[in-house]
Amino acid sequence: MKSILAILCAFPALAGILVGADWPQFMGPDRSGVVSGSLPDQLPVAGPPVVWERELGSGFAGPVIADGKTILFHRKGDEVVVEACDASAGVMLWQFTYLTDYVDSFGFDNGPRGTPAVADGRVFVHGAEGMLHAIDLESGKLLWKVDTVADFKSGQGFFGRACSPLVVKDRVIITPGGSKDGKPAGMVAFDVKDGHVVWQSVEDEAGYSSPITVPGSPDRVMCWMRNKLWLVDAASGEMVASLPLRSSMDASVNAAQPVACGEDRYLISAGYGVGANMVQLPGLELLWQKQDLFDSHYSTGVLHEGHLYGFEGRQEQGQTLRCIDVEKGTVDWDGEAVPGGTIISVGDKLLAVTEQGELWLIRATPEKCDILSTAQILRSGHRSFPAYANGILYARDGRKVVAVKVVGD
Repeated sequence: MKSILAILCAFPALAGILVGADWPQFMGPDRSGVVSGSLPDQLPVAGPPVVWERELGSGFAGPVIADGKTILFHRKGDEVVVEACDASAGVMLWQFTYLTDYVDSFGFDNGPRGTPAVADGRVFVHGAEGMLHAIDLESGKLLWKVDTVADFKSGQGFFGRACSPLVVKDRVIITPGGSKDGKPAGMVAFDVKDGHVVWQSVEDEAGYSSPITVPGSPDRVMCWMRNKLWLVDAASGEMVASLPLRSSMDASVNAAQPVACGEDRYLISAGYGVGANMVQLPGLELLWQKQDLFDSHYSTGVLHEGHLYGFEGRQEQGQTLRCIDVEKGTVDWDGEAVPGGTIISVGDKLLAVTEQGELWLIRATPEKCDILSTAQILRSGHRSFPAYANGILYARDGRKVVAVKVVGD
């Protein structure tokens, strides 16, 4: 079966057509957090029905859905666990484990951060300790592995390695943020079949934002790293453009992905004084930079009909669900009632999973913050990104993963 992910990387416009498509990587089929479809105007009073749930270990890696399987990536004790479950029943199909000694420098969660990617029958996982594994989707057997610390001198950073792998055709791309053989290896592409290095590029440290595909002729990869926003040729790794963009504060991170805003424009956003930055391809020209418009702490916003919806601000000052007009660079509204979390767009509605484990159903309109329903689906605080496929939302916290049906039969 051809990989839906590989097809979407080549033809991103198809993402909006595949209503019941898989969710095979971080932020969905085309890494935008946006899919077509239809959601109800209300959730059941008792909350959406729980299809299944399973106990889970530590980590921030979100679930992904591919070929009828839910792939989970977490940690139990000194083992990192990758497991495949039946997406409709939650029954475990296989499990792969490896040992880790990662300890977070700030005493936070010691589990994996990056969300897995699935393409062409392979599962790719990148752990906080720096190990990249390729696993067979059907059997759970190890295909190959790379130690990015030993091979590329990947640094731990503030919170470990957090890049969610990106698959572009026959290569899987991550950001070790290091070097090899005296050459920069901030970003590295590996052959999906055997893990050999196809190219290494970019002289920069790793950040906490994952790379995205910029389709075209040729395909390019955009990634916001520690010090700069980078655009490279996906086939060769050759640098196309770069833009210095980071906070003046050392204790700061770039975490949200660039958001495609149409007409070859991308919104880049972070806190720590970085603010909202609109850049233009092909040269990453900075069109405008605005403070107090949209500061993404860690969660990437989603674009719907020219308006971006996402969480603005840091938890210290209080996060706000905000809608902005990306053309005008102005705020449409603030939904101050909605706590911070992550958000996806399904048709004309939004699904927000908050750090308190609540699910919020919101109409995507620039007129007002139109809250339709709320429900408690998880208990402990968390920041992982959910997955949505075939009417089911898959979300996790630090104790369990839950699959809830948000669209009826």
